[in-house]
Amino acid sequence: MADELPSRVVASIAFIGRSGGTVKTLAGFKKGHHTLPDAANAVTNAFLGKICETELASEAERLFQEARSGLGYKRKDIVLSVTSPSAVLTAKDFTVELTYALDEADTTRYTVVATMQELRDLDVARGEAFSRIFAGRFTEISFGLKKGVRVEAVIDAIEALDGEGGIGVVYPSDYHDCAIRVEGVDAEVRCTGASMEVVFPRGAAPAELIDAFLAVRDAFQISKVLSGLIG
Repeated sequence: MADELPSRVVASIAFIGRSGGTVKTLAGFKKGHHTLPDAANAVTNAFLGKICETELASEAERLFQEARSGLGYKRKDIVLSVTSPSAVLTAKDFTVELTYALDEADTTRYTVVATMQELRDLDVARGEAFSRIFAGRFTEISFGLKKGVRVEAVIDAIEALDGEGGIGVVYPSDYHDCAIRVEGVDAEVRCTGASMEVVFPRGAAPAELIDAFLAVRDAFQISKVLSGLIG
């Protein structure tokens, strides 16, 4: 796995997916008794944690059963812990956390963030069963960079290419981050200096996201700065 994912320059790797719905459709929301939150804070998210218990427990249990049977795990290989608004599935090959939270932009809605970390065996991730279990689940790979990088340096390196290699970049005036596009790759690379995210327009299983990342890494070999960024 180290040959494909850049452990030399990366401190942590996570696969992230997001879904959601309207608060009033959650099983624990009682019309006429509950009111919709008008802000996202500790109190209202605690309220969400109570009314989403049914959905969270059901989704977490389904994932547990699919992983247990599909990957042939024994009892000691997989553990599920549910403490609403989060659930953590810890398996011998990976860890997945599901977390419910209010949508800060529209508190009548909630989001569910699925985060896979500690993926230990790429052969397992590339297997048919694994891809079936997590099909459409994740939309980005997030890399925490060990040393970090200056966003300005990344921008300058890409602009110095002047379009060579089919790599382009857009950025705000404060250089807080930048968005990189690679010709032929259906993903956007977002660099913040401390981290890098490879963001995809649709959900996929980890193996498909890794393949797209490898295409980005191959394109980045054209520049010393870029190749050093992701190995």
